[in-house]
Amino acid sequence: MVNVYSEDAPQYSTVAKWAAEFNRGRTILEDDPRSGRPADVITDEIVAKVQNIITTDRRIKVDEIASECGISHGSVCNIIHERLHMSKVSARWVPRNLNAQDRHQRVVSSRELLDIYRADPENFHARLVTGDETWIHHWDPETKKDSKQWKNKTSPPPKKFKTQPSAGKIMATVFWDSKGVLMIDYKPPKKTKITGAYWADLMKKLRNAIKEKRRGMLTAGVLLLHDNAPAHKRRVAQAAIRECKFEQLNQPPYSPDLEPSNYYLFRHLKSHLRGTRFANDDDLIAATEAWFGGQGEDFYFQGIESLQHKWEKCIQVHGDYIEK
Repeated sequence: MVNVYSEDAPQYSTVAKWAAEFNRGRTILEDDPRSGRPADVITDEIVAKVQNIITTDRRIKVDEIASECGISHGSVCNIIHERLHMSKVSARWVPRNLNAQDRHQRVVSSRELLDIYRADPENFHARLVTGDETWIHHWDPETKKDSKQWKNKTSPPPKKFKTQPSAGKIMATVFWDSKGVLMIDYKPPKKTKITGAYWADLMKKLRNAIKEKRRGMLTAGVLLLHDNAPAHKRRVAQAAIRECKFEQLNQPPYSPDLEPSNYYLFRHLKSHLRGTRFANDDDLIAATEAWFGGQGEDFYFQGIESLQHKWEKCIQVHGDYIEK
């Protein structure tokens, strides 16, 4: 063996042990089976059993699966993550339990809007105006995720006390396009009822803002994208939209995930304001407008451009809510 394998040859004692085993009648090279638990408990049968247990109860705990299957906690984790490629996540809040008709309407609207976009993307970007209202608080505490920080292994983890947003707040209604903010209207907490008359008045103010800030847009024709809130559908509001000669796009109901103000603009604004205390409404308004003014055209353009992906994704998931 040394002549054949040189330095890779086994030691003499090992070869002598093999020879002795074969002289005693051994005919195979594999180790004899041992009593007790097998070395590898992750068999195809066990994997299938774990998968069936999880499918039956998706909230079941790892220790409960381990007890039912008679395997260790670590083996269950290995099966879930490495073999089944599953992870446990929290449920997400959605605005509404969409029925079949709601999902169908979201798909139909997304297809119509995609057709308009794809016919002339450049023209769509130049003409689209969107807007919605949102609450901004004098104090909006950081989330647990926002407060993450680096630490050494020996350092104690930081603590964060649970707090609620302040009662002091303002409702801001913002209209914007691919170039920036066109107008903002603020309402104090005691006067935040959005009526048809209020929305009609906003449409007239919006038209004046477009005329002042976007030369040629009124002539080209404004594409107005806003949600289907009851006040927006009132006769007086619809009359004002027609009077302003805005072309209203067919936004599906119960769809904040398809409104760039909600999933893009307000999310970034509130992330910026979160964790800062404002003494009064004026300070909050000043900080809000400073942030809007500090964003370049690319930021607003990306928000409008993202609509294409949202509509495509809505169609792919058959009208269900979009995670991202």
